[in-house]
Amino acid sequence: MKTAIVLGATGGTGQVIVSELLERQVEVIAFGRSENKLKLLMKEHDFDQRLSYKIGDIFDYQSIVDAARDAEVIFQCANVKYQEMEGKLHLLGESVMKAADILGKKIVIVDGIYVYGHQIAKGDENHPQQPHTKKGELRVKFEKLIFSNKWKNAKALIVRLPDYYGVTSQNSYLQPTLEGMAAQKVTFFIGNLATPREYVYLPDAAMMIINIAEKEDAYGENWNIPGSGLISGKEIIQIARKVTGNRKIVIPLNKSIIRLIGLFDPFMREVVEIMYLTKEGFVLSGEKYEKRIGPVHATPFQKGLEETLRLLMHKKN
Repeated sequence: MKTAIVLGATGGTGQVIVSELLERQVEVIAFGRSENKLKLLMKEHDFDQRLSYKIGDIFDYQSIVDAARDAEVIFQCANVKYQEMEGKLHLLGESVMKAADILGKKIVIVDGIYVYGHQIAKGDENHPQQPHTKKGELRVKFEKLIFSNKWKNAKALIVRLPDYYGVTSQNSYLQPTLEGMAAQKVTFFIGNLATPREYVYLPDAAMMIINIAEKEDAYGENWNIPGSGLISGKEIIQIARKVTGNRKIVIPLNKSIIRLIGLFDPFMREVVEIMYLTKEGFVLSGEKYEKRIGPVHATPFQKGLEETLRLLMHKKN
């Protein structure tokens, strides 16, 4: 791969994929709707000559077509807000796939695990898709759209991430906790502090996503991106306290509290139905990746959390 375009380049996953592509000497086009954010991304990369940007609307397939003509691979990292998913997710899928189909491009779709619902088997790519939530059902329909046989020229694959963390993370459940700890504030933790859960460190995810994207035979398939094992909220907070010195209270938010907050916050209102993941967890298998791609990149939580927190503290200063 010599050239790529990243849709949603200023988002949490978009930023790390841009960084990893540049590390591999790939020429990158950052695509987004905010010129200010795109210019800031350019500055963060010291105006690397291999990085350029295009302003466009993810829902306007023609703007993607115009921006992506010279790219070998399209990385689709843009997303829609929880409260807008029902009306906009399908439109997003139609737009990016139509653009990829017109251009005859490879396209990598970054998605999550809501399609699986409750974990009832090993968390590999063959896990039954039996969602019991509205968001899960929408994501199943989204997958069917991506792999629809109406696209004659596009070659798509889907990568699925568990909850994630990292300095670029913006909408993950763990991010408010880490940002609050880094800022020396009273903060909160979404879910049960005792439940061991899987998280992937975003720089690790970016490396594995691009490794998959470089394989010609990876397209037309789902790929699970596992994290670094399991860790409880209590253990995360213990690590964060050592790094930040923050001894202030961390308030766990259970389903009842989230529902109450949701009366005033449309985003939190939508979080309620997927709180099952914070209680049960869901563990992805990396066996397919290991068999066909190579060793899983798994930064230990101690190191990943320390790097994230130190960068967040540096940003505050």
